[in-house]
Parts: sequence; structure tokens; C-alpha cells
Amino acid sequence: MLPTTSRSRSSFSTSSSSRANPMFLQYFRRIVKWQQMDIEYTFWQMLYLCTSPKVVYQHTKYHKQTKNQWARDDPAFIVICSMLLITATLAYCATYDHSSSHAILVVVSVFLIHFLITGAVIATCCWFLTNSYLREEAPNSHVVEQRVEWLYTFDVHCNSFFPMFVLLYVVHYFLSPLLITHGFIPLLLSNLLFMVGASYYHYLNFLGYDVLPFLERTTFFLYPIGIVIVLSPFLILSGSNPSKYFMNMYISQRL
Repeated sequence: MLPTTSRSRSSFSTSSSSRANPMFLQYFRRIVKWQQMDIEYTFWQMLYLCTSPKVVYQHTKYHKQTKNQWARDDPAFIVICSMLLITATLAYCATYDHSSSHAILVVVSVFLIHFLITGAVIATCCWFLTNSYLREEAPNSHVVEQRVEWLYTFDVHCNSFFPMFVLLYVVHYFLSPLLITHGFIPLLLSNLLFMVGASYYHYLNFLGYDVLPFLERTTFFLYPIGIVIVLSPFLILSGSNPSKYFMNMYISQRL
């Protein structure tokens, strides 16, 4: 009997790696070419991620059918999200920070740590978890093995990050004069805002992997929501104000 299983797996890994390299090269090449980005579609995605995220992931299925890959081939979402994040951070620094040199450090650290590095770590963990433990077993050796693309896991993070950004950066900015004051109401509102933002992030994370037909037990990505909901009352009763904590961490002026 011919070793068809090992052969198909080795050929799959070779072909997938050969496809991945041109995909990454093309992706990074388009970052500096605004004329090749679909800005209108990106803003449409951002709007529906906040209002009807299942519609966005329905379009992800269409993208797979037409482009034969789950990940975006257009970096417009990451570029625009990065620009919005930098703008929001500058707004915080202009309002609460009195040092321009420290403000630059805050902007760089928030962009690199909160968005890129944290996103890359989460994407890598999800990529390893889904490919190692959540994939359905192939019924026979003749079925083409499917794997989750790393770039898709980073797309899922970016999709989940944007509504959280709207809540915890934009809405939070306008509410921050109230949220950083003393009292039970600011404490309660701050914890509720962070609870909703973190829960919605994990819900979108779940939708991103649940849409992949070759994954099973994707409800695993909903478990962190339960942890967030359970921890929130304890944070409120202990007097922990996440707004004060994070703003004191990054802004030089003590609040």
C-alpha cells in the first residue's frame, strides 16, 4: 500500500508554505500603496463589526470562495485602525499629558503593545490552538487538509479590536472626566464599560473562528466572557477603577 496520507500532508505543508510567502509579500507591499486599498469597504466592515458582525463574517465566506484564502489580501483595515488608534491616543495625551516627549512615548507604546504585539501574541496562540486542537479530523486520506492561516487569526484580532477600540478609546475619552472622579457611579460605569468592551471582543473572536467549517468546539472562545462577567462584581466591590488604572499607567499626570 502506498503511503498516501504522509505524502498528502507533506505536499500540503509545502504548498501552503509556498502560498504563504507570496501572500505576505503582496500584503506588505500594498501597505504603502493607498490606491490599491479598498477604503470604502473597510469603513463598511468597521461599521458592521459594531452593529451586525455576522454580516462581516458572511462576506468572509465569499472572500474564501473568490480568493481561495480566509485572510484579507487588503491591508486597509489594519492601516486605518492604526491611524485611528494613534489619533485617539494623541487626543488623550493632549488632554491629560503635559509632556510632549512623554506623549510620543505613550503613542508608540500604545500602538506597538496594545495593538501590534498583543495582537500578534493572541493571533499566534489562537493559530496554534485552532490548528492543534480544534480542527475536525479528516474522514479519509483523500480529503484535503485545511488549516487556519496565521494572517486570518490576526484579522480576527483586528476585527475584534475595533469595536473595543470604539468603546474603550473613543467613548471612554468623552466619558473620562466623569470616569476618573471619585464615587461609586464612576466606578460602576468604568467597570461596566470595560466589561462590555472585553466581552464583545471575545464574542467577535468566537464569530471569527466559528465561521470556519473545518473547526469544531469553537464555543471555547466564549469562555473568557464568563470569566469577565464573574470578575466584574469583585472589581467593583474592591473599588478598582480600570479607567484610573490604565490612564495612570500611561499618562504622566496622576489622576
